[in-house]
Amino acid sequence: MRIGVLAIQGDVREHRRHLERLGVDATEVRRPAELFGLAGLIMPGGESSTIGMLMTESGLLDALHAKMAEGFPVYGTCAGMILVANRVQGARGASPTWLGGLDVTVARNAYGRQVQSFEADIPVRALGPEPVHVVFIRAPRIVAAGPAVHVLGQLDDEPVLVEQGPFLASSFHPELTDDLRIHRYFAAKALRFQEAGAAKSVP
Repeated sequence: MRIGVLAIQGDVREHRRHLERLGVDATEVRRPAELFGLAGLIMPGGESSTIGMLMTESGLLDALHAKMAEGFPVYGTCAGMILVANRVQGARGASPTWLGGLDVTVARNAYGRQVQSFEADIPVRALGPEPVHVVFIRAPRIVAAGPAVHVLGQLDDEPVLVEQGPFLASSFHPELTDDLRIHRYFAAKALRFQEAGAAKSVP
């Protein structure tokens, strides 16, 4: 199984390392053709507007949007979550929606600036009894979620890890700790997508 990591900004190497530790073939994605044969895609942090514009210029945004319509799994972390959100708020009002697909409203940089970065332990029942230690860096906040969105993890009663069908999103950076559970959870989504595609191809 191959999972891609969007290699425009952010902790590309760290996400690849986590996937490789799970035995997944991790590949960097910058162009539409590099989506071929993937079972899923991780979209790291960075500056969401810059990432969105560069994806648009390369044709990757349209190509990925088409794959997402087919149930292609995508995991957005921090800025990646902003890119897959249906609605985005910013300091200057509404921002453009890029990919969409996840029925949430997010506020950019709502947890503070870079110097206000912090770490926390959050319970995630789907990942077992031990809390998940996570890192927040200029993190977006989920301010509203639709009924189809499943909240997996919360911080102070606010959702910070959510899923909806094939999509997974977090306000934090799981690649900056040694805990592989969130990447393993996403890899399971990707494997189901790959197996479903293989089943469809059997006459």
